[in-house]
Amino acid sequence: ADGDLLFNVNSDIRFNPRAAEQPEWQSEDHHEEFLPTGETSIDSYPNWLKFHIGINRYELYSRHNPAIEALLQDLVSQKITSVAMKSGGTQLKLIMTFQNYGQALFKPMKQTREQETPPDFFYFSDYERHNAEIAAFHLDRQVEWICIRRKGEILILDFRRVPPVAGRLVNMTREIRDVTRDKKLWRTFFISPANNICFYGECSYYCSTEHALCGKPDQIEGSLAAFLPDLSLAKRKTWRNPWRRSYHKRKKAEWEVDPDYCEEVKQTPPYDSGTRILDIMDMTVFDFLMGNMDRHHYETFEKFGNETFIIHLDNGRGFGKYSHDELSILVPLNQCCRIRKSTYLRLQLLAKEEYKLSLLMKESLLKDKIAPILYQPHLEAMDRRLRIVLKAVSDCIEKDGYDNVVENDFNTAVDTVTTER
Repeated sequence: ADGDLLFNVNSDIRFNPRAAEQPEWQSEDHHEEFLPTGETSIDSYPNWLKFHIGINRYELYSRHNPAIEALLQDLVSQKITSVAMKSGGTQLKLIMTFQNYGQALFKPMKQTREQETPPDFFYFSDYERHNAEIAAFHLDRQVEWICIRRKGEILILDFRRVPPVAGRLVNMTREIRDVTRDKKLWRTFFISPANNICFYGECSYYCSTEHALCGKPDQIEGSLAAFLPDLSLAKRKTWRNPWRRSYHKRKKAEWEVDPDYCEEVKQTPPYDSGTRILDIMDMTVFDFLMGNMDRHHYETFEKFGNETFIIHLDNGRGFGKYSHDELSILVPLNQCCRIRKSTYLRLQLLAKEEYKLSLLMKESLLKDKIAPILYQPHLEAMDRRLRIVLKAVSDCIEKDGYDNVVENDFNTAVDTVTTER
């Protein structure tokens, strides 16, 4: 239904380059294809625009959308035409614009794969890791992307809530310094004593000469996350996560001291109806597997109201510690004792030896240009955390009963997950 699509391409003049006369909407080679009706063929759109018009009430991209793999390729190969610092946030991030007018958020490499978050760091001062952004994208597809081989076919079940992310090796001189018009960024470039090109930009944390990002000699790794549609085209609503941490060195949040906190949440819109509480549980499992403690807010597309999915944005503080499992991330699941049946079955499948989460993740991440993405102990930590999640659900079922814990989101008539996820 049109109401389930973020954009109605046929009726929206913004999606007709000839009518709008905006170069941003043209395809890569600036050659438009028109149908006999005079409309522009969607096939001629750049992949970033195909991604945008595929967004709907239930997912960021459909199960078999070929534009996603093509977009991932664009992220690592498109010519970078301009670079600017992203305002807001605590750490340096760059907005990169490509030759085909697509845009992506660049997070530069700050830690090696083997480094763990220092034990004395608070979660709110932890580094944002480029490889965590890449791994989160694959986990979002992989946790909900379980392959059941039947007669040579692969049936895929997934949520698809993280925008496409790919790793790229960037030339700091040619692809950042020489193309930026951001004077504040440009002024922070320097040559280190080791003759490497470095820069540090402007931000709240880690933007100083001592924390400069240095190339080898001018090559730097980073993650590129495809932009969602501009807010002027598709407004998003920002929600405070009910299980947000205090972001204070000494204070605790209410959920940390009140074991019945979920009961209060479930009486508050939008958690008192629909599927939002189940979306929070999905996000909880997702974050626990990554070790991400930094989920203070989340976003949804305003057009779809409360009956839509949560976008899993900003995952850079995941995969910081492989030697520690942060059990407090699982508190929403432990307090609410609710989970989708599709998610539960998927997690049970991932715990089986033949569909082991760590092996599926490793295989998926090998597709990225800057693989290996995760240090092996991080992959093994995910298997360990998965067992903890399943034990938590099992304890809930023992306490409250299967039907009160596991929400059947399957359409029994066709044996598939319903769209009301």
